[in-house]
Amino acid sequence: MTCLDRATWTARAAAHAARVDAATAGHRERRADGRAHPVEDFLFRYYRHSPAKLRRWHPGAGIVLADAAGTEHAGWRHYRVDGDEVSVDVQGFLAERGPAVAFVRELLTATLSRPPHLGCFGLHEWAMVHRLPQDDVRHPGWPLRLGPEATDDVLERHTVRCTHFDAHRFFTDSAAPRNTVTPTRERQTALEQPGCLHAGMDVYKWAFKLAPLVPSDLTADAFELAHEIRVLDMRASPYDLRDLGYEPVMVETAEGKAEYLERQRAFTDRSNALRRRLLDVLEGSVRTCAP
Repeated sequence: MTCLDRATWTARAAAHAARVDAATAGHRERRADGRAHPVEDFLFRYYRHSPAKLRRWHPGAGIVLADAAGTEHAGWRHYRVDGDEVSVDVQGFLAERGPAVAFVRELLTATLSRPPHLGCFGLHEWAMVHRLPQDDVRHPGWPLRLGPEATDDVLERHTVRCTHFDAHRFFTDSAAPRNTVTPTRERQTALEQPGCLHAGMDVYKWAFKLAPLVPSDLTADAFELAHEIRVLDMRASPYDLRDLGYEPVMVETAEGKAEYLERQRAFTDRSNALRRRLLDVLEGSVRTCAP
């Protein structure tokens, strides 16, 4: 256990809050005005984790906060108070959330064991609009860059191999049979691979879902990566978002494919580094509570 004095841990909490405030300012302003954004709103809408929750600072397992008995941490779930010291109740957390921790450990370990598949070129977004009228696509306020027929043709000229269940389940009825695999929730651990952009974004989900065991600096790092991945996801999508400042990655061309692969490789390395950090937290916590 590492003990932080009050000045140290309050400074870290304030720095985390400022970091999150800066990263979420645009989303919070738009939400107050009732304006939607097809790129920036995704992480909050899809993962249902609010800026306020992301802003909450957790030191993580193995850290003791000195002079914290009267602070908000003392009243938060899965914390324990010992005199004037407060820390995460690792044993209590594992007793309640043990199956979730075991699942995430298994998933992360399996994902890290596999080579990345880098040939998808973001075609999952194209499969989500395949043969749909403009009014029925997920972002009807934004035009398809190539128009409906040419967009469908791009998908039909490529091999689609999406391994991520939560992306595949949004494929249109006409696009789903074109996928060379059939992801299911039950096969998630067997199929997850580190080159998948959605699997990279999901590292953020696993981090915040296992708070307060997971330290907030790791969660914030995962959020930042998820945001960058989402930007590439939509730049490579069939939507024309240039009015929002997003230049397209034209994956229907050789140049676009090369650009996508370069970014995908970098995201794979970064997401794997975060997976290892998260796995270290989970395995260390389990070892601490082992009989």
